[in-house]
Amino acid sequence: MSDRYDIVIVGGGSAGCVLANRLSVDPSTSVLVLEAGRSDWRIDPFIHMPAALPYPIGNPLYDWRYESEPEPFMNGRRIYHARGKVLGGSSSINGMIFQRGNPLDYQRWGADEGMQTWDYAHCLPYFKRMETCTAGADLWRGGSGPLHLERGPATSPLFGAFFEAVQQAGYPLTDDVNGYRQEGFGKFDRNVKRGRRWSAARAYLHPVRNRKNLTVHTLSFVTGLRTRGNRVVGVEYLRGGRLRRTVEAGEVILCGGAINSPQLLQLAGIGSASELEQLGIKVIADLPGVGENLQDHLEVYLQHACKQPVSIAPWLKHRHKPRIGAEWLFLRSGVGASNHFEAGGFIRSNDRVDYPNTMFHFLPIAIRYDGSRPAAEHGYQVHIGPMYSDVRGTLKITSTDPRKHPALRFNYLSTENDRREWIEIIRAARHILGQPAFAAFDAGEISPGPSVETDQEILDWVARDAETALHPSCTAKMGTDEMSVVDPLTMRVHGVDGLRVVDASVMPYVTNGNIYAPVVMLAEKAADIILGNEPLAPLEVPYYRYRDNTPLYPPGDPRNALVDQSGGAR
Repeated sequence: MSDRYDIVIVGGGSAGCVLANRLSVDPSTSVLVLEAGRSDWRIDPFIHMPAALPYPIGNPLYDWRYESEPEPFMNGRRIYHARGKVLGGSSSINGMIFQRGNPLDYQRWGADEGMQTWDYAHCLPYFKRMETCTAGADLWRGGSGPLHLERGPATSPLFGAFFEAVQQAGYPLTDDVNGYRQEGFGKFDRNVKRGRRWSAARAYLHPVRNRKNLTVHTLSFVTGLRTRGNRVVGVEYLRGGRLRRTVEAGEVILCGGAINSPQLLQLAGIGSASELEQLGIKVIADLPGVGENLQDHLEVYLQHACKQPVSIAPWLKHRHKPRIGAEWLFLRSGVGASNHFEAGGFIRSNDRVDYPNTMFHFLPIAIRYDGSRPAAEHGYQVHIGPMYSDVRGTLKITSTDPRKHPALRFNYLSTENDRREWIEIIRAARHILGQPAFAAFDAGEISPGPSVETDQEILDWVARDAETALHPSCTAKMGTDEMSVVDPLTMRVHGVDGLRVVDASVMPYVTNGNIYAPVVMLAEKAADIILGNEPLAPLEVPYYRYRDNTPLYPPGDPRNALVDQSGGAR
């Protein structure tokens, strides 16, 4: 069976939901969204209850369940990678932390050849268009967008101790890590609205599902692109795992993310010609950058036992779950209504970097992302890791079977700079957690523990204990050099007609923080490009740059009079 649509969007994840909304505004344009996973049913607490975020991880009903190849610098470990396989994609299973990245991330993007329209001034208006920041709109933040952002309350005594400790360690607080100044520590924005996860599907897709020109098929796994010469004319997919279908398209837009999209490109003959020919794949476009430049964030949990009963650990006992569920279901409040990543911050681990290279997530419990806990009844932890490491990996298909996952090799810890930064980061985190503010709570470090002290012991611990922060990106980067895959002015794949890519794979460099917000911004900007709309006017606003002796607070803020020229509070 074959149908035809003007636009076929492959992937109903973060970028796909944004494009489904924006590209279907014109009722004369027919849009089809094909999502391999199932719907994000409104009654599903594992998606919509913020505190239930560990449950979808590893569950095939929600998760693609990727795994890296043995990582050569991590004792041959295979690193598990959860990616959302449901409407909303990873925004339906992630930690709901909203981080734009640093303005200098986008200055770095814009400095590459042909990327001038992706600098901070050009991206900022799209960040503002997409969000409703409940903390208030201003020069840097939006107040009327579809994506609702709730500022973490961070009222636990442990958060209070954390904020005091970072200042004792010599770091400033910041009013908004997504505003004028990222550097410093403060309360985090979260994709939560009235106690519910506010995914891209809830923000962008569901409000327009009744448009007659918009069709959304779930359980529809795209197995290949249909081509005619160097033009993509449609897709092939499996509906419900068995029914083979084809659909013709005026244009196909890949929104499968940094793993699925390059996999589909390679299966279609778009990639490194020599590698594709070895698999017997007819080459449509020789683009050696497909699957290269793979970037991610690696993180560890620095955990302490707590000698006061102030963590949220007791609420994880089975006897409390009925109460948590009832409070969340009927009142949208209580422990279940928070993702508990309510605060953190960004620092420079050395003075050689131009902007923060380390992110901290503080959590008032000692627990792993999959929900497993250490022996301590009460505890707290920081999640930490490098933000723009010089490590680069690869993604390569090993079979023409689209159901076989590609080979992922991230090469974590493979460079001298990455290893040096890891040592600096661990020592900086220990310095913060060792401040007097934690004296009333600290019952000792439980991970990695006092046996890990020397530089080599730190690196050995990272190699055996670190996990991905789940930010794979950059595998089909925008640009104009020989390793670029996507034209930054059109989002079209170089040398291929009828095909665009809009998702985390087109980032040239991973941003400083969680990548959901940059992906939504990217899709918002791409929507105007695809529609031929006049782009939003660039916004030239001030932002903090420590090297330029920029004021710690926005110009005109009276607090600047209390700050010395080195950036520290008097």
